Amino acid sequence: MSAMKIKKGDTVKVIAGKDKGKDGKVLAVNVKDNTVVVENVNMVTKHAKPSAANQNGGIVTKEAPLHISNVMLVVDGKATRVGFKMDGDKKVRVAKATGKTID
Repeated sequence: MSAMKIKKGDTVKVIAGKDKGKDGKVLAVNVKDNTVVVENVNMVTKHAKPSAANQNGGIVTKEAPLHISNVMLVVDGKATRVGFKMDGDKKVRVAKATGKTID
């Protein structure tokens, strides 16, 4: 399996879909489905039954997953593609726009 170009905690910009142009922090990455959950992006309403955690139930808004191809990593305020290079014996992510090492 190849390494993921976007990781939890990264800042990303949405490049396609209803929230195109928005920035946010990655909350979760699903490697199996190639999706990411971005903070305050792709908000959906969900009808929740009352439970121990949520006493009242009702309509809850939460982030839904986006396909990883619809987001770009932001480095120094600029959206960029991500590459990899070997730094000694360690594989590191590199911003294509600036050539900077990300990790």
